[in-house]
Amino acid sequence: MTPAHASSAVIPESRAAGGMRTAALLLAVASAGYIGRTAITVVAPQLRAEFGLSLTDMGLVFSAFLVGYTALQVPSGWIADRVSAHRLFAALALGWTLVTLFMAGARSGAGFVIVYLIVLRVLFGVVAAPTYPASARAVAAAVPQQAQARANGIVLASIGIGSAASPLLISPVSEHVSWRAALCVVAALTAAAGAIWWAFAPPGSRIVRKPEPLRAAPVMVETKQPVRGRRSESNSPLMGRSFLVLCASYFLQGYVGYIFVFWSFLYLREVRHFSLATAAGSAALPMLANIFVIPLGGGLSDVAVRRFGATWGRRLLPVVALTGAGGFLLVAAFTPSATIAVAGLAICTVLVLATEGPYWATVNQLAPSRGGIAGGIMNFGANLGGMISPALTPWLAERIGWAAALGLAAGLSVVAGLLWLGVSIRQSEPVTR
Repeated sequence: MTPAHASSAVIPESRAAGGMRTAALLLAVASAGYIGRTAITVVAPQLRAEFGLSLTDMGLVFSAFLVGYTALQVPSGWIADRVSAHRLFAALALGWTLVTLFMAGARSGAGFVIVYLIVLRVLFGVVAAPTYPASARAVAAAVPQQAQARANGIVLASIGIGSAASPLLISPVSEHVSWRAALCVVAALTAAAGAIWWAFAPPGSRIVRKPEPLRAAPVMVETKQPVRGRRSESNSPLMGRSFLVLCASYFLQGYVGYIFVFWSFLYLREVRHFSLATAAGSAALPMLANIFVIPLGGGLSDVAVRRFGATWGRRLLPVVALTGAGGFLLVAAFTPSATIAVAGLAICTVLVLATEGPYWATVNQLAPSRGGIAGGIMNFGANLGGMISPALTPWLAERIGWAAALGLAAGLSVVAGLLWLGVSIRQSEPVTR
């Protein structure tokens, strides 16, 4: 038993409580940041009307966020391994606030405003990049391994909260006052979240360099070959097959997931011809569900680990959820019924995002002493997929139709689930049953 294991065995309850408090505060600040990143999708109709922007123009603006966000994932993971979470998230909230206020000041003609918005969206992506690698690193340092998928799920519920709150909070202000006023409301929200984090997060909540060591006990090594295999894995976890397969799967999951984040509202509004209120509510409902489903997915993954072991415990939920999501997305894409389409999209969204906790818990198990940069690399892949899909999806839709464009995403979701069969996790500590 390592010293870290001994410590967690002596005070597991207090450690778990402190870790969950940290996760709850991270949830609050990350949710505000997610509202900031998705706000532009809700004010897009007013932007298009004022500046004469096309759907393709808006796709470029949406994807611009992911240029900065994706490019900074690996550096932000490096930062997350070294910088105080207390200071880091306060700085992120300040950055979100300033960029959103500048976005509210957009003026002039269509050509200028596209460049202006693209630049600001890239900057927003740069500022937001450390959010989830730093959160996962903090969770890895504060929460026992066998509860990390649930804790990560709590933080990642910010995806559901932010995506659901954006249309519900912003669209009434945008519709009845102005889109600029709506963005100012968002800026006030991110500023408040930063102040709450700074006031209530433990000042000493630093992300330690090396959380729980994940080494098997020497008595478990019976032959020379396993020793060489283990040493190779521990010396280069970022080059292991399991890590690379996990990143490939998350790339495809990101491609599919970001379609819902950026295009659900506009798809329902302009393709399925829903009213503003109905489109906003229909886009928000699955994201509201994900507030509960993402932590639930993490909790189920933790239960599966205790029941089936590290490898199959982490594999099981993503394989089932992502392949199932592909089927529901196919139904939503090709049905003539708007009601069935909404139901299919909602179920697909929930299933895809339910896998977030297992992804982030697994990356910390595969690269325990380099969780920040490993998470950054994995998240780079997801957001590379997410950078492609918001721009590629409307481009494909204009040429081959929305059904075919969404059908492609359905196939990629199935592949993302099957790739998990190539992820293996070495048992690193006793599993409590």
